[in-house]
Amino acid sequence: MRELHELQDIISDAVNKLNFPEYPAQLYEPISYILALGGKRMRPALLLMACDLFGGNVEAAIPPALAIEVFHNFTLMHDDIMDNAPLRRGSVTVHNKWNQNVGILSGDVMLVQGYKLMMQVPDHLLRPILDIFNITAIGVCEGQQLDMEFEELTNVSISEYLNMIKLKTAVVLGGALKIGALIGGADAKDADLLSDFGVNLGIAFQLQDDILDVYGDPEKFGKQVGGDIISNKKTFLLLKSLELADSSQSAELNSWLNAKRFNSTEKVQAVTAIYDSLSIRQLAEEAMQTYADKAFEALDAINLPENHKQYLRNFADGLLVREH
Repeated sequence: MRELHELQDIISDAVNKLNFPEYPAQLYEPISYILALGGKRMRPALLLMACDLFGGNVEAAIPPALAIEVFHNFTLMHDDIMDNAPLRRGSVTVHNKWNQNVGILSGDVMLVQGYKLMMQVPDHLLRPILDIFNITAIGVCEGQQLDMEFEELTNVSISEYLNMIKLKTAVVLGGALKIGALIGGADAKDADLLSDFGVNLGIAFQLQDDILDVYGDPEKFGKQVGGDIISNKKTFLLLKSLELADSSQSAELNSWLNAKRFNSTEKVQAVTAIYDSLSIRQLAEEAMQTYADKAFEALDAINLPENHKQYLRNFADGLLVREH
């Protein structure tokens, strides 16, 4: 088994070797630009990892892994436009460096390029893999739409929130693993189980991100602690506190949520105090563990050598035992 960092290096090298036409420059330069901004390359690395787990040819899986990476960056390019984000990974976003129309059209081409790369799988796998890719892509778009709608809604249930993060974040992990498993020679049952492992792990990872935003070490977390509280983002912690709060706690929470002007430090401290009084961190960690357990249950059922399963357990532990 190759180490994760080796697989990430393979993807980074392959991304650097991608060639796009020079003309028209404003269509293709933004694609090269956003792909060059880096990132962990985790999603495509998982596709290669799944292929490797089942004894497949990792090199043959590079084009579909690149498809996942190109698709992921396409969603980032369009997300940045929707969020009017000024920066992506510390650099100017495409729509600010060029303009919004360029960002839309270059993103459209990236989606098509993703399909061109995904079609480089063996013919007998083409239809099932494209089906997985289609389901994954639609899920991500549905998740993004729900996330935007949640910003305007006053009542969002925890089950609705969990479904949103499943679609927006977790289905890509599951889809990448499933595609890699099929290329590696896994049967449909094992590929489905590995996908379940990835989806549940992805949900657990996002729940941990919610927790770290409030309770993480700011120096290790890498971004402002309490950012979700300041922006009124509907996370598991906020939704659970609204569900459990008594009348006075509910009134205080809603006062902070509706305040147009406020001191950010005071707001974070006040809302965190309510979370603490309701044991929200513990409840969130229990929910996170529930999904981690589901991931490991799916893993246990996969027909793989025990040392390969242990590799995935170690990977999952590394993903979930973190401070950033």
